Amino acid sequence: IVCSDSHTSTQGALGAMAFGVGQSENALVLATQALWQERPKTLRITVNGQLGLGVSAKDVILAIIARIGASGAGGHAIEYAGPVIRAMSIEERLTVCNMSIEAAARFGMVAPDDTTFEYLHGRPFAPAGRLWEQALAYWKTLSSDDEAVFDRELAIDGSSIEPMVTWGTSPEDAVPISARVPDPQCEADMQRRENATTALAYMDLRPGQPLEGLAIDRVFIGSCTNSRIEDLRVAATVLRDRKVRVPAMIVPGSTQVKRQAEAEGLDRIFREAGAEWLQSGCSMCVAMNGDLVAPHERCASTSNRNFVGRQGPQARTHLMSPAMAAAAAVTGRLTDVRRMRERG
Repeated sequence: IVCSDSHTSTQGALGAMAFGVGQSENALVLATQALWQERPKTLRITVNGQLGLGVSAKDVILAIIARIGASGAGGHAIEYAGPVIRAMSIEERLTVCNMSIEAAARFGMVAPDDTTFEYLHGRPFAPAGRLWEQALAYWKTLSSDDEAVFDRELAIDGSSIEPMVTWGTSPEDAVPISARVPDPQCEADMQRRENATTALAYMDLRPGQPLEGLAIDRVFIGSCTNSRIEDLRVAATVLRDRKVRVPAMIVPGSTQVKRQAEAEGLDRIFREAGAEWLQSGCSMCVAMNGDLVAPHERCASTSNRNFVGRQGPQARTHLMSPAMAAAAAVTGRLTDVRRMRERG
């Protein structure tokens, strides 16, 4: 699958080779249904163990990007594997594959399995009857062979991952919420040291400063990374019977998701908490349609990018999961959502 959006890689959750292309390449695809591409190298990332309380797919991919860097998968196609990935729903896998691009991967994917097939069965445009059986038989052959050799391998202990939050102006600038802002002077690489110093100045943070408890000005829960029905359910669980202390904007990822959320009464939970419930779209993720973070304001966001000016001129973005963003909305500060869940 190709499309003029870098986050086309989201479709890798269904076992598809999906990546963004330019408009001229798009025209070629529409005209010929073909596209010349250089074959990427392969990188398998295996996430072992199991995730702890309050840790989500967003935390997994932020931990991976923090580990390998924003250019760590350049020129590679990523296959995500291991028990943590296998235990994820399709919606969680969509989140992981969506942010593969933030590590400079050509695309990211999860080999199709029973979770994939159950998700697809009976959906609009899916094969039916005998065609379904034929498609299923073929799809079951698509997993990597046991003896497959990858250009690179990376293993991560999923049980060690905590709720993550970014402190800088790149998705790689991510640490556990329990950590402190890193000191650029500890960076051996001169360029990374300069980048971190510039990022801290932009974000108005200082080395050694705790991230938990940092005051924020607003919250955005949405984007193609975290605006599916499961994301909204998690946010609603945190916001139920609570009130937001800062402006909070909740944007479903599609009209279908919006209707489903409203059928489940999630919109009422959001409104009763004092949050805005908006129409589906990109919204504040990319400062669209007037949905902006004001200059120097600090936003807890479920977006995929925290670049300079991404959510508005001089806006300061902290990336995190929907649960963490909802917790920040309730407290008005970056907050470890695990504490809130312990207290009920």
